[in-house]
Amino acid sequence: MGANSSKAVIDGLSRVLADSYTLYIKTHGHHWNVEGPNFPALHAMFEDQYTELADAVDQIAERIRALGAKAPAGYAAFAALTEIPESGTDLTANNMVADLLAGHEAVAESSKAALEAAEKAGDEVSVDIMVQRITVHDKTAWMLRSTLP
Repeated sequence: MGANSSKAVIDGLSRVLADSYTLYIKTHGHHWNVEGPNFPALHAMFEDQYTELADAVDQIAERIRALGAKAPAGYAAFAALTEIPESGTDLTANNMVADLLAGHEAVAESSKAALEAAEKAGDEVSVDIMVQRITVHDKTAWMLRSTLP
């Protein structure tokens, strides 16, 4: 992998890491604050989602390190890389679901961009990781979409 290819892959993975971590924080917050008649189901669903995201960010960060770069870390670094907005704590349960749906769709899109960079670079390991991430985010988006009225 050439230096330009490697930088493109690292940049793409860094964006996916920032998006994923931002979505993790958002999902965990919604888990804590969800209310209403669907509380038990949503509370459990959000826990499953933030647990999966916690594993994902570790895998993505370790891939960045394996490529020889430092993984971005900290709120400021993630805020500079992500386009996922903060959502606050005063949302209805349905608004939380819609908010997380938008987040998963955004991470799927940044994962697709990182996938393209990895394919161009011939980086099969990063390709595999991004295919896995897209699969998870597409399925989670479908599940969230299916809970909305």
